[in-house]
Amino acid sequence: MRDLVIVRGGGDIATGTIYKLFKCGFKVLILEIEKPSAIRRNVAFCEAIYDCLLYTSDAIYDTQKQVEDVTCYLAHDYDEAKQFLMENKVTLLIDPEAKAIDYFKPEVVVDAILAKKNLGTTKEMAPITIALGPGFMAGKD
Repeated sequence: MRDLVIVRGGGDIATGTIYKLFKCGFKVLILEIEKPSAIRRNVAFCEAIYDCLLYTSDAIYDTQKQVEDVTCYLAHDYDEAKQFLMENKVTLLIDPEAKAIDYFKPEVVVDAILAKKNLGTTKEMAPITIALGPGFMAGKD
């Protein structure tokens, strides 16, 4: 998919990056864990997952998180994620192992997990791999 950036993590710092990427015209897919954490939760796209957890049942639910004028939509599988991306929606997918990287094959991967150590991101994940926060050194895996 042209102009796709996959961002690992949807916390508050990641959300600022995602917001800017989206405003610059990129399609953005966020990969998150099942129970993410964020310090400033009101400005974190990962909160779409918590909205989902509050209302889970056998019913179909629609979950999203708006930060300023950008809304992020929680996809439940690759097909739904692909559809949201084609509709130019910031999309979040629960994918702790980042398997969507192999499926979507983006040109750019951004690690914005901010875990103080590398949780599996390698520079081979995409032609352009960017890491934010502690635990990374330029030119090293």
